[in-house]
Amino acid sequence: MAAQGRQQIMITDKEQKNMHQFYKAVLALKDEEECRKFFDDVATIKEVIDLSARLEVARMLDSGAVFSEISRETGASSATISRVNKCLTYGEGGYKIVIDRIKED
Repeated sequence: MAAQGRQQIMITDKEQKNMHQFYKAVLALKDEEECRKFFDDVATIKEVIDLSARLEVARMLDSGAVFSEISRETGASSATISRVNKCLTYGEGGYKIVIDRIKED
């Protein structure tokens, strides 16, 4: 069972296996070009835009930006900003790992 927001989602063994395979696939990518090609194939441009916008919201929250500034600069809704903030505060730490690593680049 995985938590998403306040609801619990049952993940089947098959779904868990598929997710593991997906994570391994992402880790197998060698560079940004391979990553772009993979995500162009597995996701719609809208999905990639939405995911990348959430990362930008997380980066801005991590740097101390306030909700109104983030909304103005990214166009993100207050619900999206709140969700990302909740993940930064109570989540698994994935955003923080990525934010710290991309700061190094």
